[in-house]
Amino acid sequence: MATDYTTNDLKNDVKDAANDAHDTAKSIGRDAKQAWNEATDNTTTDKIKHSAADLAATAREKGEEFVSTAKEKGAELADRARSEADRLYRAGERRAGEVAAHAGDYYDEMSDMVRRKPAQALGIAAGVGFLVGLILARR
Repeated sequence: MATDYTTNDLKNDVKDAANDAHDTAKSIGRDAKQAWNEATDNTTTDKIKHSAADLAATAREKGEEFVSTAKEKGAELADRARSEADRLYRAGERRAGEVAAHAGDYYDEMSDMVRRKPAQALGIAAGVGFLVGLILARR
């Protein structure tokens, strides 16, 4: 992966966007307060209304931009998580196949040994059975 974009990165981006929105809203509030203080007649009031409407539209657009950015980053992160999960699943399947092959080889070896030395295999099985019986009887 060229870049490792993590959940913390996404949180930081969203936090930065929220801080930008907060700063924009604060600036809008200051501008509105200043405009209100300067209002002396109906013409100024109309200007303030238009200015406030413009500022509100700007704030709304900024908010929509931040939401859009957060959605895009979230989708990117979900895609990366999905591809990593697929990679891990394939690796798990490959490992399971290796284990199954190893178990099959071991089974074949044991079968050959039992065929070559059946008495020894029977003795080992009896000894293991006796030990398991002793262990279980003590409980």
